[in-house]
Amino acid sequence: MNYRMVGYVLGMLLMFEGIFMAAPILTAAIYGESELSVFIGVALFCIGIGILTSKLCRPKTKTMFAREGYLIVAFSWILLSICGALPFVISGAIPSFIDALFESVSGFTTTGATILGDVESLPKSILMWRSFTHWFGGMGVLVFIMAFIPLSGGQNMYIMKAESPGPSVGKLVPRIKTTALILYSMYLALTVLEFILLAAGDMNIFEAINTAVATAGTGGFGVKNNSIGGFSSYTQIVVTVFMFLFSVNFTSFYLLLRGKFKEALNSEIKVFFGLSILASVIIFLNTRSLYSGNAEALKHSVFTVGTIMSTTGFSTVDFNAWPEVSRSVILLLMLIGACAGSTCGGFKISRIIILFQSMIKELQILIHPRQVKKIKVDGRQVEHEIVRSVHVFLICYVLILIISTFLLSFDGHDLITNFTAASTTLNNVGPGLEMVGPISNFSVFSTSSKIVLIFDMLVGRLEIFPILLLFTPSTWKK
Repeated sequence: MNYRMVGYVLGMLLMFEGIFMAAPILTAAIYGESELSVFIGVALFCIGIGILTSKLCRPKTKTMFAREGYLIVAFSWILLSICGALPFVISGAIPSFIDALFESVSGFTTTGATILGDVESLPKSILMWRSFTHWFGGMGVLVFIMAFIPLSGGQNMYIMKAESPGPSVGKLVPRIKTTALILYSMYLALTVLEFILLAAGDMNIFEAINTAVATAGTGGFGVKNNSIGGFSSYTQIVVTVFMFLFSVNFTSFYLLLRGKFKEALNSEIKVFFGLSILASVIIFLNTRSLYSGNAEALKHSVFTVGTIMSTTGFSTVDFNAWPEVSRSVILLLMLIGACAGSTCGGFKISRIIILFQSMIKELQILIHPRQVKKIKVDGRQVEHEIVRSVHVFLICYVLILIISTFLLSFDGHDLITNFTAASTTLNNVGPGLEMVGPISNFSVFSTSSKIVLIFDMLVGRLEIFPILLLFTPSTWKK
């Protein structure tokens, strides 16, 4: 185990977290808020500890293997969230540390669930930090750092595999460092484009920045108590479009830029948009009588499908009050999620495709036992290791969902509240149904239940395995 390498990367992580606090520092300075000293103090603390740790733990060799990669990712996100909670606690915006940690984890994991009932009363620098944690965590914190940390032999691929969403991760170009730069360049470009379009509408600069970074990370923290509901139809349409764009595998954007249109429009993209259209039509037909016209009903239907399937969590209406058919569709979309390689949460379309192909394969083998059947996606054979990983992921996913729902039941809330709270945090969506609907928050849960939900958010964002490996004895054996 290369412990020095683990400590070195954690030190670099703290340095970058301190640097990224420049956003709320600048906001506090512009609006003359007293939180300026809080953010400066926390930023200097992170940078100072980061520099000290990275120097003391500077490894003799920067080679790492899978175990180090998973441990680095797990510890990084835990440390990132703890330090990210400090401004909330020190400023007094969220006095309880567990509540502040919940908000911080929700931000970095791009879940968007909140314990706050009145966000409009918060200082603008606090709101900026909440939203900016989405952008910081959306593409992957360590994917960003990999662009600046040279590791030998391409071993940082282990970090990328552990942090990136989806059953498999590939390089866009031979060098991981260049791949990370390409990913973040596209991520930044789309964020800036959305900001420009939002600022051209009825949002001011502050609102446009917050909404753009929250959409990019598919997080959903808003600056208004009614989320996006109080803004114009133009703004809601812009947000809708970008929620769908950020739901797409960034590899597809890269392929489109290179003119490889056939490869970019793969089966996962087709299934994702097919399900989105189908869900939008069902909800539209089921809810159109609730609104003054078909255009309004269609707008809310498509927006809600986009916000749930992309796991962003914004809202324009209280979909908790919709008929049961629409609520059922929302719950299914919450579990499915969007594409692998995007900033979204959920089970991922690619895994569902692999599971469906596995089912077909097993049914055919039952009829023709001697038949040799390979699982293929887009004409390419899926390796057995990936298929096995998807099956194990499904088992862990279901077990965590069941256990979490059971643990939440001790608070005495109804089953729908408990199940959707566990589902929405595990899938990094944000709002659920009943007591955790889009116009409610998670303050109704006890401290112990919030710890369960914090665990679910981290497990969901890191695709289960990195966090579970922390509790596996063999991980710590030499």
